[in-house]
Amino acid sequence: MTAVNGPVHGTWEPHPATRWEDGFLSGNGHHGALVFGDPNAERVVVTHHTLVRPSGNGPHRRPPRLAAELPGLQDRLLAGDRTAAEGFTDGRPHQWVQPFHPAFQVSLVRPAAEGGDGGDGHDGGDGGGGGDYRRDIDFTTGVVRAAGAGWTSRVFVSRADDVIVQHVTAPPGVTLDISLDHRLPGAPAALAVGHGAIVTPEGALLSLRARYPEGDRAFTGVTLVVATGGRTALAAPRVHVEGAPSVLLLTRVRRHTGELDVTAEGRALRDLPLDYDALLDRHAALHRPAYERVTLDLAADPAERALPGSELLKRPRDPALLERLFAAGRYHLLSSSGLFPPRLTGLWTGDWNTAWSGAFTNDANLNLQTASAAAAHLPEVTEAHAALIQSQLPDWRDNARAVFGARGVVAPAHTDGESGHSYHFSREYPLHLWTAGADWLLGPLVDHDETHGVRDPRTAAALAEVALFYEDFLTRTDDDGRLVVVPSYSPENRPADASWVTVNAAMDLSAARHALRTAADYHPDAPDADRWRALADRLPPHRINEDGALAEWAWPGLADSYDHRHLSHLYGVWPLEEITPYDTPGLAAAAHRALELRGAENDSAHGHLHHALIAARLRDAGRLAHALGQVLDGDFFHASLMSAHYPNRDVYNADAAHTLPAVLIEALLQSTPHRLVLLPALPPSLPAGRLTGVRTRFGAEVELTWAPGRATAVLKPARTVRIEVRTSSGDAESIDLVAGEDHVLSTGTWYSPHISPHPWKGHHG
Repeated sequence: MTAVNGPVHGTWEPHPATRWEDGFLSGNGHHGALVFGDPNAERVVVTHHTLVRPSGNGPHRRPPRLAAELPGLQDRLLAGDRTAAEGFTDGRPHQWVQPFHPAFQVSLVRPAAEGGDGGDGHDGGDGGGGGDYRRDIDFTTGVVRAAGAGWTSRVFVSRADDVIVQHVTAPPGVTLDISLDHRLPGAPAALAVGHGAIVTPEGALLSLRARYPEGDRAFTGVTLVVATGGRTALAAPRVHVEGAPSVLLLTRVRRHTGELDVTAEGRALRDLPLDYDALLDRHAALHRPAYERVTLDLAADPAERALPGSELLKRPRDPALLERLFAAGRYHLLSSSGLFPPRLTGLWTGDWNTAWSGAFTNDANLNLQTASAAAAHLPEVTEAHAALIQSQLPDWRDNARAVFGARGVVAPAHTDGESGHSYHFSREYPLHLWTAGADWLLGPLVDHDETHGVRDPRTAAALAEVALFYEDFLTRTDDDGRLVVVPSYSPENRPADASWVTVNAAMDLSAARHALRTAADYHPDAPDADRWRALADRLPPHRINEDGALAEWAWPGLADSYDHRHLSHLYGVWPLEEITPYDTPGLAAAAHRALELRGAENDSAHGHLHHALIAARLRDAGRLAHALGQVLDGDFFHASLMSAHYPNRDVYNADAAHTLPAVLIEALLQSTPHRLVLLPALPPSLPAGRLTGVRTRFGAEVELTWAPGRATAVLKPARTVRIEVRTSSGDAESIDLVAGEDHVLSTGTWYSPHISPHPWKGHHG
């Protein structure tokens, strides 16, 4: 951990973690390690992004074939039948995507020693170990460390070698019983488990194979035990090590069909450097530069920075807590992104019964979790996001054809990572009729391309397919000749006076306009570009309702339902720039009114932080601070600094942990390809600080420093561009940036912390 005269890049606890939720986390975007347990029985739960329990639903895991019936549904909805879509299915029962689950735990049991009492878990649990016990995690390396009387344990997951590395030292010798244990909460009783243990020249090779009750799928874990000195003996299915000054464990898990060649897996592990420091150096060379690209310093008290995480969590208004949560959020986001982006639980779980299947929930949560990727300089996250999309595009095409009879692509609202088919839906959640998903999911890839100044041909091709879908789908018009989005769905809400599927949801209008225009921008010379822009121009405008709020449905007569966790209708504000205080002040005022009227429903973390992101775009520092405070005050964070879905640490979930860095960045700095907004929504509780390394969508890195009455921004452009700079005082100035030449904005006039948060309020446009 960094010295306390600057932001702390790690966290620590003086007690063991008795709950897996409090265990410290390491990961490389493929494998994950969750480290907890007491000093005499350390447990490392092994996870992998591919571990999902097979479903026995067979053909029901494909999208419903409803295209032939679609015109009739459109006729009824346009004729005023507000419940017409309730039966628009193929009669299948509601089904979830395949649930994410842990593999097993690597169990290290030491001889019993003196210990202490149990704890309540929020302080990490006190499983004993005496006053010299300490566990910590270094975000710059991903190393989880625990130490007690005469012994030290270190764990990390290698980005270089895709292996979980454990190293235990206890000079002059450590005695351990090592085993692979599948008995985790919720593990199916019918899981067919087999163990293996053989002696090797290095020590021993342990294996655990588990075949699912459904189908022919299985997963196999292999651990190579390398003992330095001492004596190693098999006590199947365990390995007993005695008197070894150090023990190195290397673990991998594979999901497969048939049988895995354990001998070959063991050989691959033995081919790695069997030296902890060498393995760490290879990993850190990849992990450390990624993590260290961006830093947030909120001028916190050094004494507060020195506190354990569990103590900081009891001080929700402390800048040191926000510094650490920002650092932890970037660390956990990076660590859970590789093969895929983060799931609802990131890359970790200690329980087979993951809430909402531990899926990728596409209609809000995934984009919220990855919202900081472009600005916080984590292209690794965006590449993982792109990989998930690319792997599922064939299934997205099936969705478009089966449900809508259209070319192009339609994204599902939920996926387990294996299938991109739309099969998770029901009467109350008609997610198979959500058409905005492809644009919503491709948006972060567009942001990445703008940030780096290079258009990815994969993104360009996918955008063209989204535009093709809208060409085929947008065929109905209203009485004014405007195109109509029908059927239309606003996740996961419904009008107060209609069923869940209706006409012209605001999110659908924003998505269709954005997708068509962005596809045209990516293909400026294509004959389709003019047609796509013309199609976008024929879509209706947003509607402002009788409360002065931007309506969630632009179709006349549909009443808003305000008390809901999702804010899908404000997609045009965040993450798009369709509605801004600068370009569309009238719509921005209506969007702000909609935000004021929005309830928190069930106090989900993603709802509060989505609210905060939109408040930042609308320059409402007070509302952003309130939404952020709901999470900080609500006991959403475990001692691990991973978060929960609900207050009081209810339901392990990564939404708050991963989204919080984006909220803080948006409060301090926002960008478009031609605009920079400085300190748009700075919370009053953060009067001074420094943000370094953030990237803008016009290709510059920014270093921002602020204090009461003054602020400085150093822009380091990678390309030449003219931008508009907007400040907290409401001023605007155009500046020319030249690639390779730093540009400094330094004055007290553009930073006015007491300015009205809505300088645009009351204007119309």
